[in-house]
Amino acid sequence: MTTTPQALVSTGVDVGSSAVKTAVLLSADDSTQVLALRTDRIRRRDLRKVLDESYPMALEEAGVEADEVAYVASTGEGELVDFRRGHFYGMTTHARGAVFLVPEARAVLDVGALHARAMRIDERSRVLGYRMTSQCASGSGQFLENVARYLGVALEEVGQLSLSAETPEQVSSICAVLAETDVINMVSRGIATSDILKGIHQSMAGRYMKLLRAIGAEEHVVITGGLAADEGLVETMRELAAAERMDMKIHTHADSIYAGALGAALWGAYRHRVLERRKAS
Repeated sequence: MTTTPQALVSTGVDVGSSAVKTAVLLSADDSTQVLALRTDRIRRRDLRKVLDESYPMALEEAGVEADEVAYVASTGEGELVDFRRGHFYGMTTHARGAVFLVPEARAVLDVGALHARAMRIDERSRVLGYRMTSQCASGSGQFLENVARYLGVALEEVGQLSLSAETPEQVSSICAVLAETDVINMVSRGIATSDILKGIHQSMAGRYMKLLRAIGAEEHVVITGGLAADEGLVETMRELAAAERMDMKIHTHADSIYAGALGAALWGAYRHRVLERRKAS
């Protein structure tokens, strides 16, 4: 790959509890091009093996050689990314990735496999405040995946099924154990799968709205993380915001699940330029 003197390639590797996401960017002072985005599910495999396989494949998809990458940045649980030059905290990278995808973003809701966190940010993606759910809460991606598996539904189908619900069934929002017990009881009572999933989305959305209110989120909120692609959850949050007359617009983006990796790559490019300027001075 040929780059101009002002352009550089940076990569971000976001290591989550269920998947590794990689972003490869070509950036100049005034523009950024996404060369490749890749997700690899861990699925009980050795994480180091997943990393050793996924990163070269992301570079191949981008048409980039390893020695052409100026900066490799990790985020999330990135300790095993031994080829990285630097590591950035997850809130920092999701905030930067959210602003890259939706420039008007002033709050981020990152919904991961084990927890959700809400962040209030400024136009420069600086984190001004945040709140998180606990790991055992029924508001995580892993919880929703467990329920979908029990219902015999692919995770990719959950959103559409939820949108088709007619009479959503209320689900406990206290903890994952109680919520899963609710689901088992609903199935035994013959409640439609779509109504169960919509009820779960309503419970999760309620928890997320509490986080957003706690940080004083207003206007434009961007959902990132694995559940950003769940259109049923996104729509339920919009419905709840409207019902509570909150002055808030809920956004998602086709690349929202890569926000952490994108943010890491963007911060990596920035750090590389700062270091180069220091060398030259």
